[in-house]
Order: sequence, then C-alpha cells, then structure tokens
Amino acid sequence: MKIFISSVQNELAEERRAVKTFIESDPLLRRFFTAFLFEDIPASDRRTDAVYIAEVGRSAVYIGIFAYEYGFEDAEGISPTEREFDQATETGIPRLIFVKGADDQNRKPKMLSLIRKAGQQLIRRRFADIPELTAALYSSLVDHLEGCGAIQSRPFEERPCPDAALEDIDLHSVTNFLRLARMERQFPLPDNTPVTDLLAHLHLLSGDQPTNAALLLFGRDPQRFLPAAEIRCMHFHGTEIQRPVPFYRIFKGTIFEQVDMAVDFVLSKLNRSVGTRAESSQAPVRYEIPPDVIREAIVNAIAHRDYTSAGAVQVSVFADRVEVWNPGILTPPLTPESLRHPHGSIARNPRTCEALFLAGYIEKYGTGTLMMIRKSLEHDLPEPDFIMRGGEFTTTVWRDWLTPEVLAGYNLNERQLKGLDYLRSEGRLTSGKYQELTGVSRQTATRDLEDLVKKEILLQRGERRGAFYVKANGMPHL
Repeated sequence: MKIFISSVQNELAEERRAVKTFIESDPLLRRFFTAFLFEDIPASDRRTDAVYIAEVGRSAVYIGIFAYEYGFEDAEGISPTEREFDQATETGIPRLIFVKGADDQNRKPKMLSLIRKAGQQLIRRRFADIPELTAALYSSLVDHLEGCGAIQSRPFEERPCPDAALEDIDLHSVTNFLRLARMERQFPLPDNTPVTDLLAHLHLLSGDQPTNAALLLFGRDPQRFLPAAEIRCMHFHGTEIQRPVPFYRIFKGTIFEQVDMAVDFVLSKLNRSVGTRAESSQAPVRYEIPPDVIREAIVNAIAHRDYTSAGAVQVSVFADRVEVWNPGILTPPLTPESLRHPHGSIARNPRTCEALFLAGYIEKYGTGTLMMIRKSLEHDLPEPDFIMRGGEFTTTVWRDWLTPEVLAGYNLNERQLKGLDYLRSEGRLTSGKYQELTGVSRQTATRDLEDLVKKEILLQRGERRGAFYVKANGMPHL
C-alpha cells in the first residue's frame, strides 16, 4: 500500500525523510507500505500539480504533517499541501494528520485555517520532534492495519469473518442449536429467537458481521471462508500408515456436524458385540472402545485446535488404536501429564467451547480426559496416550490391551510380535497362518503359540486341525 506524505517540503524536509525511512525500515510496516515523497520523482515533462494530485489518488493512506508555514500558493491562493489534503478527502482514503508544536503561536493564518479544517473532520496528533512523530505514526498505521484486517490482535474466533454476512448463517443450524441448548442446559432463549439475537447473546458478532466462530458453529458453508476447518478420517487395516489410504473421508459443515460424522465413521470401523435382552427390551451393543471416549477425543480436537493453522483435524483408525490429531498445543499451564489428574478447564477457543457446552457436546470442568481414562480402564483397555509435539497434539485411544508398551514386558520374539500384528487386524490366528507369516516349522509355530497362551496373551479355541487362537479378553497380570 502506498502512503502519500504531504507537507511544506522546505520547512519539513527532515521530518518527511525521517517518516519515509521509518516506514520502509520498520519490520512490520515495510511488509505493507511504501512511502511516496514528491522530491523523489525524477524530472519529467509534467505539471507539478497534476503529478501530486494523481499520486494522492493512487495512494492508500494520506499523511499530512503540518507545521507553521503554509507554502507556495497557486493562482487561487491554495498551497499544494491543502490541495493534497482536499484530494485525499474527496478520494475517501484514510487521512492521518500530525501537527508540529504544542500551540499555534507564530503559525501562518492559512496553515492555522487548514489545521482547523482538518480538525473538524478527524482527530489530529501533535508532536514536538521526530521521535514523537514516528511513535504517533506507528500507532496510527497499526490501528489502520487492524481496522482493514491486514493484521489481527483479537483472538481468531472473535475476528469478523472476511466477506461473510448474516446471510451466510444457516437458520436450520441455529434452530437445532436452540433446541439442544434448551434441552441440555436450560438455555433461556426461545426456539424462535432471531439469528442476530442469538449471535449477539453468544458474542459472535463484530458489529453487524459474523465472527469466525459464528461461521464455524452455524455457517451455511463454513469451508468457503475457513477451508482448513474440516476433519479428515482415515481407516488403515494394519498398525502403520499406508499409501494409498485404504479408506478416506473428509467431513465438512459446522463443527457440530463434523463431530457427529467423524464419531459415526470411527464407530463403523470398530468391532462390536451384541448382548442379550436380559436387562432391557433392547439388546445392548458393546464396542471395542466406549463411544463416549471416541466422542470426547474428537470434540476436544475440534474445540481446542489452532484455527489459524492450515492443518485440519485428522482421525486415523488403525487395527490396534484410534489416533486423533489436531494443530495447536495445550493452553499453558496444561501439560499432557496434567490431563491425567484433576485440572481446570482452559479453553483455546472460549466462544466455540461455550456453544459446544450449551449443546451438550462438552463439559466445562476439565473432566473429559479423566472420563476417557476411567472408561477405558473399565473396558479393560489401557489408558489413552496424550502427546504434544512440534505444535501438534495427539490423543491415542487403544482398541485393545496389546499395546507396544504392554508387550515390551513379555520378552516376545519377532515372530510372535508379527503374529500378534496379524491377529489385531484379522481377529484370529491359526498355526498354519503363523507358519506362513514367519517361515518357521510346525513345531516352532506350536512352541511360540503355546508360549503366548501360557503368558495369557492368547486363548486357544478348538482342537487339532480346527484349533485357532484369539486375543485374551483382558490384560494379563505380569
């Protein structure tokens, strides 16, 4: 963006040059601005007044430095400085006026009149010397950059979403939220609350414009404005990442919709068993991993991710685990270890978390990870792993107790570990398949498998040629 510097050249030659140098050497300002000084233009066959008027029209910001002299006057008695100010006013570009001197004694009458004219239209700043001038200029230019959205000082979710309007809020999403919030948390607003009233109540408006959080929660097409705000779900048949990915889905929409679709994706890939109707009219379904644990891991990734990152939330289903990854680290002073103990709730995105709480998706007491640990242990599963590394956070939820850490305590050989990898993905293992996988004799295979049974890692089912092996139901005691 070009800045036009306007003043009486001879009187303020030092200040003009200092302002240009300051703008073009400051690490922040030079990223956005170049400064124009009339005296830097090479000689040409053009009228002087036509040049400076044209340059004002091509500039993004006008800086007027007014002192005591009025300067050269044209045939109509108007100086270039006043012409430039009037042109900036007519063009409608932002005008920043800095007046030298604490009072107006000894100021030329026409310059005093120009200062008063500017004062009737905008706020002026006075300065005594060049350091005061550049300090005031820096503050004004940073305010301008924030105002036009070039830089942001507010948290991401509280910033107005560029190019978004109230028409981009989905009425159906708002209605669903109001219904859930009233049912889950006795939310005070009725179901027919106007969109603007709801957004204002939840502090999701910036003036008349919806914020980023408003689009994430209720947007008609949030990814039009926030393309990285999606969940990428992958299913791998083994325990390692494979290329190409065997099964891959990308879920978009509001964050409520993303959570629901991602949870359904994971549950559809988990093994489940159906109980009897002894206790109720409906037979209970038991998943490998409690659904509440999966839901909590995904909601946490959505709620606490860094939305300024270009990375999306990723959910990977492996044969032995489910990994949920999000850009962004824990909010200090939280650490991965502190999540295993009672802790407070510290939200990275408090506006988003408030809406998720009202809809019943999360609690606000820092109890989510403790619930994940408790329910995993009740399900005979290891505790989830929480890892923070390189600006990223990963939650690992185990599908069974055959984790690398557990197996490390059994002193198993490479053949046995390879057989267990196969068992994770296929659910059963025969002696013949073990021989095929490891290339050993029938006697060696029998010895290895019997050792796994003895260590209570495997259970044998059937006899002789019909025999096969499955994973033990619970974690054995070392």
